[in-house]
Amino acid sequence: MKMKKLFALLLTAAMALSLVACGGGDDTAADTGDGGDTTEESGLTLGYDYATDTEYFGPVWDEWSDKTDDELYEEAKAEGGTIEVYATTSKMLNMVDAFMEDYPGLELDVMDLDSDEVLSKAEMEYSSGNVTADVLQTKDVNGAVFYEHYQTGIFTPYYPRDICSHIDEDLLKYSLPLYSSQSFWYYNTAAFPDGQPITSWWNIIEKNDDGSQKYRIFCKEIGTETAYLSLFASFIVNADQMEQAYEDIYGEPLEYTYDASDFTFEVPENNAGVEYMWRFSQMKMTFIDDGDELALAVHNSTADDPALALASAGKITNRDESGYDIAWCINLTPYTALLNCESLFVASGCDNPAGARLFIRYVMGGADGTSDGFAPFMKEGNWPVRDDMINEKNPAQLDELGAIENDFGAIYQIFTDCQDMWNYWLNQNPNM
Repeated sequence: MKMKKLFALLLTAAMALSLVACGGGDDTAADTGDGGDTTEESGLTLGYDYATDTEYFGPVWDEWSDKTDDELYEEAKAEGGTIEVYATTSKMLNMVDAFMEDYPGLELDVMDLDSDEVLSKAEMEYSSGNVTADVLQTKDVNGAVFYEHYQTGIFTPYYPRDICSHIDEDLLKYSLPLYSSQSFWYYNTAAFPDGQPITSWWNIIEKNDDGSQKYRIFCKEIGTETAYLSLFASFIVNADQMEQAYEDIYGEPLEYTYDASDFTFEVPENNAGVEYMWRFSQMKMTFIDDGDELALAVHNSTADDPALALASAGKITNRDESGYDIAWCINLTPYTALLNCESLFVASGCDNPAGARLFIRYVMGGADGTSDGFAPFMKEGNWPVRDDMINEKNPAQLDELGAIENDFGAIYQIFTDCQDMWNYWLNQNPNM
């Protein structure tokens, strides 16, 4: 854990040097001399203050923050190049024609990549000084994007003030969020016609009186899925909430059964999040990589042999498209999920800084939230983060799901240790 902290501090210190390469970032930022850069107007810092041992985050206002669509359009035409977008969602491809129709004279190209490809290509281009990308879209779930790409200057922060006024400032801390998507536990609605059978994460690992599992568990392999392992890491960070959730259900204190001495690194003792990870890792689980097959496994389950599956919220579309008897479990205690967001960044040193920011504004719905750019993301299982946009396809809104905001700073520090714990304990699982 200490090495992770040191690495994070070194990376954040590098931000002071790398922001010079960011489009427009050096025009309004004043060097604080403490490892961070303070924007004069916001008073907030992106970096680390060694004097107070405090990390500062966004939003960061600069000369780009108040430029309008029309101003950016004129500058983008003068740039003259093709706006290159590296995206992790194929839905970004759906707006190419609409964007070029709304902004004649501009060319747009979108590459559909997975998250690792977006990050590795951006890092390679930045290191070589041969930057092709203008816009980068990806999701950060454990702080790696923020600490290893954003604070090191590979990604440039962009916060359009008018759009950000419609977004909770807490969600602007680590990036400019496009929309939120989550993973839920799915249950079979035919097997449980009265509603979801679980109200807490502790219910998922319950045993019957004979010692058998109450539910069959289907999921992707937790240790290889960064988003899921980050959620388990958050239980360790929020151990007091996990402990209270257990006592609320069972009316007695949690008994700690894991052995913290098994590891060469420091594992906290009597931590309810660690205890949960240990117990979960010893359950009989079926790992399935495909989300649609996870949904199908729940659909095929019965009341006599009930199943739960952890999958992305978007897999709920199988209910309507394929007739599956599935639904989300929401408002679990201590919380349902982490509020992870797909985010947008400008590539540092890009050829089309104005075009990049114009496209980002377009994708986010523009000044009033009505541009065609956000339309492809209005599907069930996605939630806009703007307070002036509502996805009517969702049965519950973002603040009704029981999710909490992601604490990247805390999760980033323990993520590798959590992965080691999970893998070690999973290898000891007699049920797998």
